[in-house]
Amino acid sequence: MSLSASGARRVALYAQGFCDPQPTGRVDVRHFRRVMSRIGLLQLDSVQVVCRSHYLPVYSRLGVYDRDRLDIWLWKSGELFETWSHEASVVPVDLEPILRWFKDLARSGQTWPELARMASEDAEYVMAVLNEVRVNGPIAAGDLSDPRPREGSWWDGRSDGKRAMDWLFRIGEVGSRRTGTFERTYETFAGIVPPGIRALPSPSEGEAKQDLLEIAARCCGVGTAADLADYFRIKTRDVRLPLSELVESGRLVAASVEGWQDPAFLHPDAVCPQTVRARALLSPFDPVVWFRPRAERLFGFRYRIEIYVPQPKREYGYYVLPFLLGDQLVGRVDVKADRQARRLMARGVFAEADVDREHVATELSVELDRLAEFLGMDGVDIGERGNLASALRSARR
Repeated sequence: MSLSASGARRVALYAQGFCDPQPTGRVDVRHFRRVMSRIGLLQLDSVQVVCRSHYLPVYSRLGVYDRDRLDIWLWKSGELFETWSHEASVVPVDLEPILRWFKDLARSGQTWPELARMASEDAEYVMAVLNEVRVNGPIAAGDLSDPRPREGSWWDGRSDGKRAMDWLFRIGEVGSRRTGTFERTYETFAGIVPPGIRALPSPSEGEAKQDLLEIAARCCGVGTAADLADYFRIKTRDVRLPLSELVESGRLVAASVEGWQDPAFLHPDAVCPQTVRARALLSPFDPVVWFRPRAERLFGFRYRIEIYVPQPKREYGYYVLPFLLGDQLVGRVDVKADRQARRLMARGVFAEADVDREHVATELSVELDRLAEFLGMDGVDIGERGNLASALRSARR
């Protein structure tokens, strides 16, 4: 199977839900479920320069919705749970059995060695924390009877209580939910995942990897081995055999994509639409761009998050959202929500090379107004930085 470069982009965006119709009425749980079926998981992150990052992929696909309604579904419906998959993420509870092998890796010390060492050296304290969760949960780490705060900066400066909770979470002894302030509370895993799911037999590591790679292919549409491995953070060297087995069994199709050096894998249900009429600002943690080599290969879009880059060395800005228009990433915006002034600040706006700047500016103006509405801002302020700033100000006039 061969795909053109533009065909691969359209396959990828269709798979991610950017060809699905926008809701015409109130956004409800049915729409959230549809988005989750497209993207497979929601990555979590604590940075909220614009808003909590997990709100943005849903917004990019559905438009304006009630964030409280999404939180109720994520944390209280019982349909999803938080786990480590693509970093800290929310995933459907149906995936719990095929994610157990990640926890087995943690138990064996192959991942999170610092936490594993702490759990081994202070096993009595860790067990006391687990017992306290069993008796008093849901409970935050800071509310433990003996949280053991740490002084100094050894490892990450967190209290022993937080590290013990984190270890118990990563090995599946406890589960977590998020509060309105995004703080984790912990309770027994049995309170998070339904008994019918927990009672299912654990697949072998090989079977689990096959299932996860098939889900990744469904969500990507088409991708290289590295693309599919990254979706659930499996090591690329560990996916060669399961991918070949998936092709042999017909669960994936071997493919080649124009301009890609590495072989590709296509999901059998992938669709290549004639056109994609998307317009969306994307989170840095959106599946379309979270694996930066894929974003560069699909869109010719070199993207790095510059939160940890010293300000004088930043190329575009602190928190930059890519702008998707049609089937291309045509620009990027350094955005900040000034909640006190109730203004959405586009501090820097940049167009990619060889785009129609006036057209991009017109579409971006509409999108910034929509994002401001979603965030409850009263308006948008355009900064001076960027090669699109002048055209954007003109479009808004």
